This record gives sequence, C-alpha cells and structure tokens, in this order.
Amino acid sequence: MKNYSFTIKGQKYDVHIKDFEDNIANIEVNGTSYDVEVISEVKKTKTPTLVRKPVQNKPGEGTIKKSAGSGGYTLLAPLPGSIFKIEVKVGDTVTKGQTLLVMEAMKMENNIQSEKDGVVKEIKVNIGDSVLQNDALLVIE
Repeated sequence: MKNYSFTIKGQKYDVHIKDFEDNIANIEVNGTSYDVEVISEVKKTKTPTLVRKPVQNKPGEGTIKKSAGSGGYTLLAPLPGSIFKIEVKVGDTVTKGQTLLVMEAMKMENNIQSEKDGVVKEIKVNIGDSVLQNDALLVIE
C-alpha cells in the first residue's frame, strides 16, 4: 500500500504497509513482517456549537394586518420580474387591452395590459421595483 522511511534515535527504518483491516495493520519493517494493532484516539471537532435562545415575538409582531379592500380590480404580476416602464398615471382612463406597464422578466420586455375598462385608482409599484408572481401592480376602478 504505502512506503515510509523513519529515523528513530539515529537508526533508519524502511516501513511498507501491506494491508490494513479494522485496527490491524500488516507491515514490513526492514524486510521483517509484523501484525500491528493500531490504537487511534477519536479527535474532537473544533467547531463551536451555537446555542440560541428561542425567539420571543413582541406583541402584534408576526401577524398579518389586512387592509380594507379598494373595491376595484387589482392587476397582478403574471410572472416574477422588474418594472421597466409605467405607461399610465393615477386618474387615467384605460380600455381593455391597453398597455399599462412594461415589465422585464427572463431578459425580455413584457407588456402588461388591462383586462377591463376603467380608471386607474392606484399604482402600487415604481420603475425599477422587483415583483414576484401575483404581486399587486395597480388597481383599476
């Protein structure tokens, strides 16, 4: 398997490890074979263990607050991306099929069109915002 050379108290030893099974090694030292029992010490890891206290939520923290519905139609993002251009402003009258904003997704520009006629009541995004699928983009009344 492996060859080693050792010098102990000025004496040179050529060691050849022939076989290693469980904790018994068959070695040859300067031409003489020996079966040697290997005793190894299990080393402890030096990686520290992180101990944390349980997280305590403050009153009201971690709860979802629902806001009153706007009463209009909310246009949702069809896929994740970023807002590239906004073609309308609050108060504009829009028709079904009109491009309301342009979204960049998967390295392509996607026109987001109105699905109904109405008036733009609220724009919930700005140019450069990143949105996920089904995020609210704007509200049409």
